[in-house]
Amino acid sequence: MVETAGVRHRPRVEGGREEEILAATVALVAELGYDRLTMDAVATAAKASKATLYRRWTSKAELVVDAISRAKGCPMPENVDTGSLRGDLISLACGAGGFTDEMPMSVMAGLLTALQHDAELQNAFRERFLAPRLGLVATIYQRAVDRGEVSPDIDVELLANTLPAVIIHHAFLLGVEPTDDLILRVIDNVILPAARGSQAS
Repeated sequence: MVETAGVRHRPRVEGGREEEILAATVALVAELGYDRLTMDAVATAAKASKATLYRRWTSKAELVVDAISRAKGCPMPENVDTGSLRGDLISLACGAGGFTDEMPMSVMAGLLTALQHDAELQNAFRERFLAPRLGLVATIYQRAVDRGEVSPDIDVELLANTLPAVIIHHAFLLGVEPTDDLILRVIDNVILPAARGSQAS
C-alpha cells in the first residue's frame, strides 16, 4: 500500500480494468445479491485474478461499496436546481441513478438483506454511498427552505426521508414498480402538502 500524508491507499488496477471489475461487481450484486456474491464470481466475470481483487480491495464489502459508488451502472444523481422543490425532486427521483433507474434499484434489492446483518457493509454503505446522496437531498431541501417553499415549522430531515421511504416500501414490500406516475403522486399528494404545513390552511 502507498502512504500519503498519513493516509494509506491501496494500489489501483491499471488502465480500464478497474472499471470493468466495478461494472462486473454491480451486475453480480443485481443478479445474485450481496450474500451470494463471491470474490471468485467477480474475478470470473471480470476475467481478473482473485489476487488482483485483493490487492485493490481488502474485502467483499469494500469492493461492492466501491463499485456501487463509482461504477457507471449506479451513477450519483446530479445536483439539479430547477427553481422549485417539485422540479428538483422529479429530476432527482426520475433521472439517472434515481428510483426509476433499473440497475440502482436492482442493486439496492441485492443489498437490503445483507445491510441488516453485515456491519462492515453497513458502515461502508452509509459512508461512501448513502452520505453523498443524503447531502444532495439536504441541499435541495435547504434551497426550498430558503425560497419559502417549506414552512418553518416542518421537520425538514423527516420530510426529506419521506419520498425514498415510500418508494422503497412500494418497491420491496408491496412489489410495486417505481414509475414516474408513482413518484409524482407521492410528491404532489404527500411531500408538497406536508412541506407547506400550516401555510396550506
